[in-house]
Amino acid sequence: MTDKELEAVMDGIQQAEAVREELGVALAGVGVTLPSLALDVPTVAACHAVPLIDLGRCNLETARRLAAVLRAAGTAL
Repeated sequence: MTDKELEAVMDGIQQAEAVREELGVALAGVGVTLPSLALDVPTVAACHAVPLIDLGRCNLETARRLAAVLRAAGTAL
């Protein structure tokens, strides 16, 4: 991997971490916490320039809260 490719990968990871944090804050603002919210390890390990964000696992109550927030947001559009 060239220095330029490595730089692109590192930039992608930093961007993904910033978006993960932004999503976590936005969800917390509406009362939803996804405890497993993280970067997708396989895409980070494979050095993808744009890693995925893993929304993780959540319990039924959290899934219900998320569904309610999404429904409310959908009707507001």
